[in-house]
Amino acid sequence: MSTREILFLEAIREALREEMRRDESVFLMGEDLRIWGSPMGQLQGLWEEFGDRRVLDTPISETGFVGAGAGAAVLGSRPVVELMFIDFFGIAGDQIYNQAPKLRYMFGGRMKVPLVIRTVIGAGNSAAAHHSASVYSIIAHMPGWKCVIPSTPYDAKGLLKTAVRDDDPVMYCEHKMLVNTKGEVPEEEYTIPFGEASIKREGADVTVVALGWMVHKTLKAAEELSKEGIEIEVVDPRTIVPLDRETIINSVKKTGRLVIVDEDHERCGIGSEISAIVSEEAFRSLSAPIKRVTTPTVPIPFSPVLENAVIPNEERIVKAVREVASFA
Repeated sequence: MSTREILFLEAIREALREEMRRDESVFLMGEDLRIWGSPMGQLQGLWEEFGDRRVLDTPISETGFVGAGAGAAVLGSRPVVELMFIDFFGIAGDQIYNQAPKLRYMFGGRMKVPLVIRTVIGAGNSAAAHHSASVYSIIAHMPGWKCVIPSTPYDAKGLLKTAVRDDDPVMYCEHKMLVNTKGEVPEEEYTIPFGEASIKREGADVTVVALGWMVHKTLKAAEELSKEGIEIEVVDPRTIVPLDRETIINSVKKTGRLVIVDEDHERCGIGSEISAIVSEEAFRSLSAPIKRVTTPTVPIPFSPVLENAVIPNEERIVKAVREVASFA
């Protein structure tokens, strides 16, 4: 495949443009999509190409437009709804918890709900407590949802195309600190299956499972650790529902040690779930206790100093890896 480097947000735009050209039932709906192309510019140019019928600007009413998206999906369309920040999921709580993920089950599988909700996650630019959460573990806890957390432009495009074609509701989480990062993306058509983790770096000493922006921080930490003779294997699940348990377990069986780097809150986060899975299925392979590097269970502060203090960083990752690597 021939590749070129494009921005994360350009990969999202390409995926949606290709899927909208391929399937006329795909349409976009959310706040500020037409003129602004969504708040971070991911959708610029799509209104000009596809027009008012397929790029819909909505009022500031998450309850209304998420519900409308679920209804449109049930009736045969493939809506891609933009929930500006994942922090707002509670405003559309009934639609996100009681309606979209349960309808297929409650109708005995006769009803499909091909709804994609694109949403922004993460801290890093002092957007304060209402716009900085990474609470994807709440979505993973709800039966019926699939949940995607890409870390590279390549993954962003391939996973979004898969999400649009899926017949179940998909929460697609874009980290705000990644939208302007660059990476190689093939020019040819491709998709990435859900439930297949990506090994971003091979290593023999410690397995580090990381998500989204934390993948990049972990790879930087790996450079420092390598100077000390500690080679970590970085596993990026890419989707947490479905979760590629096999790749994680096989990596732990190889290294004997596990660190989980997760920007979600520590209490009941996806890091806890991964820790439980490894404890149940690969306990005898562990040579050290499992370590989690997470965000404390507190609202994300506005203050840059305090925000930096709560978000996982390279220093905390290095410290955790050193601790499990030296455990005897």
